[in-house]
Amino acid sequence: MENLLRPLIVVGGSVVLTLVIGWATDFLLRKADERHHETPLWGLLRRGRIPYMLVLFAALLRGSYDEAELLPSRAESVGRTLTLVLIGSAAWLVIRIAAAIVETSYSRYASARAHRDPARVRRVRTQVTLIMRVVSAIVGVVAAATMLLTFPAFRAAGASLLASAGILGIVAGVAAQSTLSNMFAGFQIAFGDMVRIGDTVVVDGEWGTVEEITLTFLTVHTWDERRITMPVSYFTSKPFENWSRGTPQMTGIVFWHVDHSAPVEAMREKLRDILRECPAWDGRAYNLCVTDSTPSTMQVRALVTAKDADDIWTVRVAVREQMLGWLADEHPYALPRVNTADAILPPSRNGNANGHRPSQDGVPAQQRRYHGNHSSGRPER
Repeated sequence: MENLLRPLIVVGGSVVLTLVIGWATDFLLRKADERHHETPLWGLLRRGRIPYMLVLFAALLRGSYDEAELLPSRAESVGRTLTLVLIGSAAWLVIRIAAAIVETSYSRYASARAHRDPARVRRVRTQVTLIMRVVSAIVGVVAAATMLLTFPAFRAAGASLLASAGILGIVAGVAAQSTLSNMFAGFQIAFGDMVRIGDTVVVDGEWGTVEEITLTFLTVHTWDERRITMPVSYFTSKPFENWSRGTPQMTGIVFWHVDHSAPVEAMREKLRDILRECPAWDGRAYNLCVTDSTPSTMQVRALVTAKDADDIWTVRVAVREQMLGWLADEHPYALPRVNTADAILPPSRNGNANGHRPSQDGVPAQQRRYHGNHSSGRPER
């Protein structure tokens, strides 16, 4: 009877004690979260309750397993397994706690500077993301190394591994040259403020928003819902457009090709009315002027402003569409058209009222001029 009760008491007591301590800790964190709404730390710490309970259970059971006298022939294997579970759950708990602390610090910083310096907030967010990835990688490597050291065979091989570490480092550096360059490029991007999460960029003609940055790759979310994954070394070796660099405010251009008789002043007033009804326009500036002319049309350019790249796109398409609709309804003559009428010369001193000068052969000089020698393609002189 004692051989049955002893393991039951040890294992069951460890489970019950783990549940009680875990529930009490979660209750205190929940109360602290309800009392302190200004900080998300306590709510974020609750995400670590599962690894926390695993650490408690593994530690309690590892410390009391010898008293249970359960499977004495397998005691060493069971003890090593519990040690491995304890190390793994402890590493998991450390990562969750570090993530909660870093996320809380970033939330406070972002809430204080989100309106004054959004570019700085995006930069800190990028740095925090990469720092958490580095911390997770370091904790994972340390935990894995600690697990391996629990085996006597690996402890015996440790000296030989350290002796050959220099050669292995050189070989690994040559073999993983591309990976290492991407990792260093990731640190350069994070702390060099070249590109940040949330920045609007144009890469290889593709316009999108930086969605994710890791130590090795970067993901751009395009306007048509595609994701472009690129190595971070691309952004340190090739030029790219960053529309969010510095201030996110932008100036957009809209072109129209209209007839020479188009009412430019009326178009300028219509542009003002369109922008006043467009919520995406930031009200900073606007302008409309004639920038070029061809024999059949003239080019009219409008300048508009907006607070960021998304709004400037909205303003441009709204101005282009509404201006064309207004011209078609109110001034259809201003739209480009092909002139198929015969050219008419101005009245001359010796000509008639229609500007045609008589000739000795009865053919007007104007007609002789524009209907010349067809075989040569040149007008008669």
